[in-house]
Amino acid sequence: MASAIEKRAAIVVITEGGPHIWAIINAIADRLGPVSVILETPQSKKQLLARRARRQGWVSVIGQLGTMVLTRLGKRFLAGHAARIIAEEKLRTGPVAGQSIIHVSSADSAECLRAVESVGPGVVLLAGCRLLSRQTLAGMPCPVLNYHAGINPKYRGMNGGYWALASGDAENFGSTVHLVDAGVDTGGVLRHARGKPQPGDTISSHALRQAAFSRDMCVDAISDALAGRLATFDPGLPSMQWYHPTIWFYLWTGIKRGIW
Repeated sequence: MASAIEKRAAIVVITEGGPHIWAIINAIADRLGPVSVILETPQSKKQLLARRARRQGWVSVIGQLGTMVLTRLGKRFLAGHAARIIAEEKLRTGPVAGQSIIHVSSADSAECLRAVESVGPGVVLLAGCRLLSRQTLAGMPCPVLNYHAGINPKYRGMNGGYWALASGDAENFGSTVHLVDAGVDTGGVLRHARGKPQPGDTISSHALRQAAFSRDMCVDAISDALAGRLATFDPGLPSMQWYHPTIWFYLWTGIKRGIW
């Protein structure tokens, strides 16, 4: 149970939103009190892919785009499975009545910093938002943590749960809360949560599954931050950054190994 001091401190979550993120936000609010949500406008997929192409090349990025389109279609056909996860895990996947939401164009902006300062939080949790620059991080008035749906540092970047399974590393199907620096999920690890995918889970539903078993981890990490007892640890894992799988890899792995 959080102390009275922890409960009085304001909590901010910065995010693009999404059902799995709202499940975590609502769990935090249930345990620790009101959460102010700063909701950024989603990044342009065109700009995101163009930046990625400069690093990886257009062949790889076109392959990733194919998987993104396929999995988006898959969410529609597998909506019943997602609904079962939500019901079984008792997830609340949208804002509740009275939720404080501040809309900004970008998490990495002076506008976002002003929104944070207006709340005066004891901790900021990033969850599914764009990277923050060193300048933005330097302006934050409190510790900044990040919820990442993968075990860091081994599965930084995109689709950490999928890549653990596709790599034959199911014991590292999990999530991380870590301190934030200007890198991609490179900050010091605070906590891990590991779980197991269930029959019918795919790359489209992993985020919900991971959120379900990561709620307590997020609550505990925020409690630690508010109490001034943050402590990182070395997981003893290699550091790798991952992206969306290409469509040819995704289909081959699904057909040959049943990992979708």
